[in-house]
Amino acid sequence: MKIFEELKERGFIAQTTNEESIKDLLNNKKCKFYIGFDATADSLHVGHFLQLIAMKHLQNAGHVPIALLGTGTTLIGDPTGRTDMRQMLESETINENAMKFKEQMSKFIDFSNNRAIIVKNGDWLLELNYIEFLRKVGRYFSINKMLTAECIKSRLERGLSFLEFNYMLMQSYDFLELFEKYDCTLQVGGDDQWSNILGGVDLIHRVLKKQAHGMTLTLLTTKEGKKMGKTQKGALWLDPNKCSPFEFYQYWRNVDDSDALKCLKLLTFLPLEEIEQYSNLKGEEINKVKEVLAYEVTKIVHGEEEAKKAEKTSKNLFENSMSEENMPKTLLSDENFKDEKIGILTLLVLCGLCESNSKARTLVSQGGVSLNNEKVTLTNLEHKKEDFKEGITIKKGKKIFHLAKLK
Repeated sequence: MKIFEELKERGFIAQTTNEESIKDLLNNKKCKFYIGFDATADSLHVGHFLQLIAMKHLQNAGHVPIALLGTGTTLIGDPTGRTDMRQMLESETINENAMKFKEQMSKFIDFSNNRAIIVKNGDWLLELNYIEFLRKVGRYFSINKMLTAECIKSRLERGLSFLEFNYMLMQSYDFLELFEKYDCTLQVGGDDQWSNILGGVDLIHRVLKKQAHGMTLTLLTTKEGKKMGKTQKGALWLDPNKCSPFEFYQYWRNVDDSDALKCLKLLTFLPLEEIEQYSNLKGEEINKVKEVLAYEVTKIVHGEEEAKKAEKTSKNLFENSMSEENMPKTLLSDENFKDEKIGILTLLVLCGLCESNSKARTLVSQGGVSLNNEKVTLTNLEHKKEDFKEGITIKKGKKIFHLAKLK
């Protein structure tokens, strides 16, 4: 199976500017393509991970990926998918984040011997003369057309800053720059980037009278259409210091049954023939699929040793033999206690097991919490600070264990 068909069969491809041209480009030629990563945090998350897997598939097929670190565009802020303006970051923070991105990407993408390229768009965007930029780029963008783009249209009622309004022009200029400097002919991105990608393709056509291509990847969503990768503590980070290998493993072990096969296709390199063998499993048998998914994804992100440890720890959950060493934990300090005590609702929120006191109250009221294997029924339950010297094991539902202990 050729690479375009494999990407399609696995469910990666959402939209293309010209399917036949891109199919021919990817199947029969060698090209440079790019994916942009704005450095808005100090770690990549699972949404980036899907893009990196697609990037690796294309690299394995002989194409050259360009990872574009958005040290310039992050200063503007992408309005896509936002209900308000992103927090403005300083250049120093953005550059520090970008360096961490580069380190993490190197675990997935082979940058040796020019097999992949990594660049920062701040190298050209920060040097732009605004008047010159408007004359070179701005004259090709119709305000009327930009207002129809979903990433902009969805923000108009709540308010869109002029700063963010420039983002599409900046991203389009990135493609023009990479096309001229690196002969990069294809931009790839999440499906929410479609309007921005079209802007770049059109700009290259207008300025250089040459053809470029755009392709979007499906977004990683649940069967309800919600983005996957959200936990009680926030995003599902690839950095083990922000999300432990065990927590990462458990996320995939606990995905909805209906999402397991889709995730196997998108997030692992298992052959499609092998994945197809799991398609007829039903009921409890689907747990096998989720175990394979959790192990394979954790192995790619954190390595085989950590995947094996997470798998063993997960199995111990069901045998009630989990060791303190492998259990996710929260270390409590003196300021977490009031009058040497802490309430169960506060404890659940501090440990990241609930987003708020109200959700913690509902969970306790419904019998979803146990402390040291004793079910909690009182929402006003308090524990003394001294009780945490040896640690208290919190069980949320049937599968989530957490240790709370004094520092």
